[in-house]
Formats: sequence, C-alpha cells, structure tokens
Amino acid sequence: MKKIQLLLLLMLSFSLSSCGIYSFSGADVGNAQTFQVNYFQNAAAIVEPGIDRTFTLQLQDLIQSQTNLSLTNENGDLVYEGEIIDYYVAPMSATAQSTAAQNRLTIVVNLRFYNTLDPEKDILDRRFSFYYDYPASAQLIGPVLATALEEIFTRITQDIFNATLANW
Repeated sequence: MKKIQLLLLLMLSFSLSSCGIYSFSGADVGNAQTFQVNYFQNAAAIVEPGIDRTFTLQLQDLIQSQTNLSLTNENGDLVYEGEIIDYYVAPMSATAQSTAAQNRLTIVVNLRFYNTLDPEKDILDRRFSFYYDYPASAQLIGPVLATALEEIFTRITQDIFNATLANW
C-alpha cells in the first residue's frame, strides 16, 4: 500500500513540475526568465501627477503575481514600454436641468511589447483603455480618484497581460 501511495505522489509531483512554462493564470511565458517594465510616461494633455508611476508599478506587480518571471531593470526577455496618451473626463448623462448627472474618466495607454526570445510575439503599438463613471456631484480627488485609478488600471493591466502572455 505504501508503494502505491509513493508512486502516486511521485507521479503527481512529476506532472506538476513538468509543465513549468505554464502558470495557473494561463500565462505562457515560453523560455522567458525575466521581464522589464520601462517607465510609462504621462503624455496626456491633462496631467494627473503620479499616475504614470502608479500604472508602471501596478503592471509590474500584476506580472510578478501571475507568473514566475523575475523583474529586471535591463536586458529583460520580455520588455514592456509605452505611455499614457489620454486622460479625460466627459459628461455621460444629463439631468432635467441640462447639467451632467454622471461623469466618465477615461484613460488610454499605448503599449509596445518586445519578446526578445520570440520576436513574432512583439506588439509594436497597441492602445488599451478603460473608464470609470462617477456622480457629477463628486469631485475627482481623494478617494474618488483613488477608486477610479484602481479600477481603470486593474482592467488595463489585465488586458495588457492577456494580450502579451495569455494569448487572448
């Protein structure tokens, strides 16, 4: 009986370790060992201080948490770079008094992705965007802004991850 349990345990551990290039998130990193995320500059007409750093760090954190890749500052096997190209607020719905009832913050990020081990997977220019709707009576500062940025950046970074590593 102990031989069967040992054999099953060995088979299970072998099967899990033999699939080292896959992760539970569905990421296919191939033979890549490292990744680098270059600083995403804020090139939008409206500049909200600090969002460039926040976005860069959130993208790094997402890739680290969903893959076994190591973050590096240079010569990464996978290189992410780009810029925040748009940041704007637009009214979404009106009241009976012809004023905005709801506003929408939209952020657009331009991405360049280089896979130095498989250049066919490079993405030379691709835009990712998302939005957050909030009441027109609220100001886009403090907790409202923090919630908006968290929701927008979570969606954009996940979309970038899916486009570059999950092959969606």
